Amino acid sequence: MKTMHKLQHMLTLEELTPEGLTELLELAKAVKLSPNDYKTALTGKKVALLFEKASTRTRISFEVGVVELGGYPVVLSGADMQIGRGEPLSDTIKVMSRYVDALMIRTFAHETVETLATHGTIPIINGLTDLHHPCQVLADLLTIEEHLGSRQGKVLTYIGDGNNMAHSLLLGGALSGMEVRICSPTAYAPNEKIVSQAAEIAKATGGKVELFTDPVLAVKEAEIIYSDVFASMGQESESLERLSAFEGYQVNTELLHHAADEVIFLHCLPAHRGEEVTSEVIDGVHSVVFDQAENRLHAQKALMIELLGE
Repeated sequence: MKTMHKLQHMLTLEELTPEGLTELLELAKAVKLSPNDYKTALTGKKVALLFEKASTRTRISFEVGVVELGGYPVVLSGADMQIGRGEPLSDTIKVMSRYVDALMIRTFAHETVETLATHGTIPIINGLTDLHHPCQVLADLLTIEEHLGSRQGKVLTYIGDGNNMAHSLLLGGALSGMEVRICSPTAYAPNEKIVSQAAEIAKATGGKVELFTDPVLAVKEAEIIYSDVFASMGQESESLERLSAFEGYQVNTELLHHAADEVIFLHCLPAHRGEEVTSEVIDGVHSVVFDQAENRLHAQKALMIELLGE
């Protein structure tokens, strides 16, 4: 893991130390509180934003964030570029490194961002891959601090597919000294290697990592409940099979009754209301999902300042 002042990329949250994560979140708070103080942080910087997956929050928050920091966003679609016709990624990033100062990419295979980081000479930001979603979890941790006062020792239960969200929550929660519980059917458990990585980090931070299959047990005394869609982008053909497999894993009012009294509900959005979460929960008093969505902007601005700011 790298220390904060040597941060080169954001491919996974393992790029950060616990101290570096704290510094980044403190910067995000400062950016949110006094945005005008940072409006020239990226003056003259050009940031390419490449989307191979559809996007709402990532697209808007990064584009607006670059502009608010005084930089220039270059928004690209994979279908519009030569990589869509077979140009090697290594060639593409070598060229882009001569045009822009950083690249944020939202894509499928995690190997894509690793290849870009290996062959380019500019910072690479993982806006989402099938394995990790680090920028989302930076916003999540910022939201947790705002609503609960701290991260250390908090109990976070994620209910759903052991996907990129589960993986980044494991790493981010472990770095924060949190107790992270991932609750999913056995066939949809998170990547074992990432679970082990998170467990190792947690040993040093006082955190804890646990896997559950019973949602009621998993949310006992939880202060944060987190949900995501059962079928992510690219898994549409599995939707019916997954809905059946995840029966009983819906976050609803009854399930919240088993958690801590002041529990907060998080969701990375978009939500499939009536599937993984009820409208009653996502619109209810425990939900902070729209604060969470807003915090994508502030956390990512802080990240870009660390990677690119003078």
